[in-house]
Amino acid sequence: MAIEGYRFRVETALQQLIENMGEKGALRDACEYALMNGGKRLRPILVLMIGNALGGKRDVVQVALSVECFHTASLIADDLPCMDNDDVRRLRPALHKAFSESTAILASYVLIAEGYGGIHRCCQKGMEEVAILCLEAATRCAGIQGATNGQFLDLSPPNAQLDTIRKIIYQKTVTLFEIAFVFGWLFGGGGKDLLDEVKSCANHLGMAFQIADDLLDDLQDGVDSINIAKACGRSEAQRLFSSEMKDFSTSLKRLGLWNQDFEGVVSWLWRYCPPEHWDDQTGVGASGATFLPESLA
Repeated sequence: MAIEGYRFRVETALQQLIENMGEKGALRDACEYALMNGGKRLRPILVLMIGNALGGKRDVVQVALSVECFHTASLIADDLPCMDNDDVRRLRPALHKAFSESTAILASYVLIAEGYGGIHRCCQKGMEEVAILCLEAATRCAGIQGATNGQFLDLSPPNAQLDTIRKIIYQKTVTLFEIAFVFGWLFGGGGKDLLDEVKSCANHLGMAFQIADDLLDDLQDGVDSINIAKACGRSEAQRLFSSEMKDFSTSLKRLGLWNQDFEGVVSWLWRYCPPEHWDDQTGVGASGATFLPESLA
């Protein structure tokens, strides 16, 4: 399926989710503003892609929305004055600027609850173990072992050393990819015996994604910024990116997920990373991004 098809499914289902939140009001409007404020939709699309690669026998749309709700809630929190203090998100006023700080905080609570609600909505009779495993992944990855502590360390890093930065990347960025992969795999019909490999696959993708971001941001970020390219140098960051991309592709193949869709994701990631970081020896970067348009980068 082309990216436009996946994205259309996500956008349509998000709009329905908003309508199902109940009576229209300022808080529901704030949730809609945050959820429909653009973005790559990469994480929910990955859930759909995994489900499709596993045969498409189960509808994983609701847990795809769960991932987007968790992600959006984290962005709302990141932007708050007490956090990163950002006034703009995706070229529009951040939620706390468009509404109010208190409304933004409450909207993030709503979206976290909706994230867990998606697990319930996707669970059918006989899938109780799947739901329990997904609840464990969401709780761990969103909590103090995951994204919440990642944000805390990002705000108050003990140092700017590479090990600390890798921990922040794992907790703040990779864990949301892990949720996407675990949800897509388990609700899509994948076996729990391969769950460790699924998490490893997500880890490689999430690390590659953040390293590419850090390489792009390197010239704008301050000297003390939590940026892996600044911590280890651009050349080493390029090497790490190439290594993570190779391991991601290998893991996809071990899981039986390698198909045209995921080949397109790999191609897009090479284009997302600045062109000087392409490794001609891999043969991947030069293949061109036929799956994801530049506008999603």
